[in-house]
Amino acid sequence: MKKLFYILLVFTQIFWAQDAFEKGNSLYQKGQYQEAISTYETILKSGQESAEVYFNLGNCYYKLNQVAPAVYHFEKALRLNPSDAEIQNNLGFAKKMAIDEIQETPKVGFSKIIQDFTSRFHYDSWAWIAIALSGLFFLSFLGYYFSNTTSLKRVFFLGMVLLLLSVLVALFGGFFEQNRIHNDNPAIVFAEVIAVKSEPNAASQEAFTLHAGTKVQILETIGKYHKIQLADLKEGWITKSAVKEIK
Repeated sequence: MKKLFYILLVFTQIFWAQDAFEKGNSLYQKGQYQEAISTYETILKSGQESAEVYFNLGNCYYKLNQVAPAVYHFEKALRLNPSDAEIQNNLGFAKKMAIDEIQETPKVGFSKIIQDFTSRFHYDSWAWIAIALSGLFFLSFLGYYFSNTTSLKRVFFLGMVLLLLSVLVALFGGFFEQNRIHNDNPAIVFAEVIAVKSEPNAASQEAFTLHAGTKVQILETIGKYHKIQLADLKEGWITKSAVKEIK
């Protein structure tokens, strides 16, 4: 009886979230962006998280010219669906609204090639790819086992080898991407303007200034300060309240 109750509860939440999502879309189409934001946020508060909801929230904030929450929600959407070209495109537009122009230090070498490859999919997607390929491997094994001719056995054996290698690549991609995301700790500056300090205290020297919408990497935390790094590798200390973590 309890299992049935939980199943019904899950389905009720899914259908409710879908209704709220459609309501939010309708409000967005009418230009009622703040009302649409409130509707989309009720979905997130219920625990129903998706790239589509974050993407639509990003669009709403972009329409309201609120750079920090626009960039933040597009980044959240991209973490859930890293291969989506539309999310990438809109994130690029939102970043152009930010005042700070940070020149990213390009990554080079073999690690860059690996990251570019594995980041094409979320690690959950890599897992499903591995499962699908494993299913094809099993079918190829059955084909090999029941084949009556040497030529067919060779074809299925070759297919098994290629599929096994593909499964290993997918597993590697999933583990690498999961590890990368786990160690990645990005945040978006929400303060309109904030002085980045050279040390984690208010009396220390100002290193540089940041504005709303800039993306930073949190390296460590001491008290009420985060040590951050920019895309150009500059580092400094910023108050926790000035940024919002993307994770």
